[in-house]
Amino acid sequence: MTDIPKGFHFATAAAGFKKPGRDDLALIASDRPAAAAGVFTKNLFQAAPVLQCKAMLARTDRASAFLVNSGQANASTGEEGLNRCRETLNMVGKATGLPADEILPASTGVIGPQLIMEKWEAAVPALADTLGKASPEDAAKAIMTTDTVHKLASATVTLSGGTVRLLGMCKGAGMICPNMATMLGFICCDADVSPGRWRDMLAGCALKTFNHITIDGDTSTNDCVMGLANGASGVAVESDMDLDLLEQALMDLCRDLAYMIVRDAEGGTKVAHISVSGAMDDKQAELVARAVGHSPLVKTALFGCDPNWGRITAAAGRSGAMFDPSKLVLTIGGIAIYENGGPVSGDMDVLLEPVMAEADIEIGIDLGAGEGKYTLLASDLSREYVSINADYRS
Repeated sequence: MTDIPKGFHFATAAAGFKKPGRDDLALIASDRPAAAAGVFTKNLFQAAPVLQCKAMLARTDRASAFLVNSGQANASTGEEGLNRCRETLNMVGKATGLPADEILPASTGVIGPQLIMEKWEAAVPALADTLGKASPEDAAKAIMTTDTVHKLASATVTLSGGTVRLLGMCKGAGMICPNMATMLGFICCDADVSPGRWRDMLAGCALKTFNHITIDGDTSTNDCVMGLANGASGVAVESDMDLDLLEQALMDLCRDLAYMIVRDAEGGTKVAHISVSGAMDDKQAELVARAVGHSPLVKTALFGCDPNWGRITAAAGRSGAMFDPSKLVLTIGGIAIYENGGPVSGDMDVLLEPVMAEADIEIGIDLGAGEGKYTLLASDLSREYVSINADYRS
């Protein structure tokens, strides 16, 4: 059973935004204003809810709820899209008693169409009626799009003043490439922590977890990760040790959720754990990791269980990173494949057959050029991914 942070309540409703008969609207509410934090997509085409949240968090460091819908992205919808976004907040505020200017919205779906306000008007009363009756699992399922499983994680951590709880949920399976967070993510925490420290903590954890994943190289218009820390536990984060403990718990939570996204990649069957070391600096290591993780040739080889290591070294070579190819060492599943300027002797197809059949595959690349390093989780690329995205709007 999920350990729910104190003071948080959940609601869901079926609005029929894309498909009838399933919950596609969720509300996560705190019983008091909470320290609020958020990180958002760097895509220049930012959706109306992203623009609304950024404006809200620029003028206040407190919020009371997340309002999330699936099936309508409200992206590239202009001023009318912003107006409709704000109207949904007013609707929910009136129905629940929550201040509309303390509700942080998020949306996911097809880019372009305006929100269908009639469906909102019909669904919001039902949403209000379920507040406090729905579970975190219900909310996590309501925000899914092409996800095949809901993504939910929780953690507890004991600070000097007592125990605090964290709960996180996210959605994401495609249009995933980190340039902030690359999905919708929501984190609840009942610790009493200052808004400034909470914002720094969330931004740092998103950078090191959600920003280290990729599925298809596409950064969405709607990406966000937001967090509320409401202090309902009565446990204050007072010391540097408390801060470190809470940050580590948040980091672990985000890392678990980030892995779930790649594990559930659209049509995905593999997770590649790409570790680059020995680069001139961390940025150079990141260039190599992303070149490998984004390569359609590498990704299709993973799907086909084909140990075609030349695709990996070729991707590293075109990444833009500076290194001596003769010093590169490549390992797959811990088995040395390439070193000293050439392939290692032996029947690599036989050696790597059991490795390539695994769901999680370790790829190690040592450039032999310095101390820089970077890790990236990447999915494979299957026929099913093409089918899902070719038919996405139908």
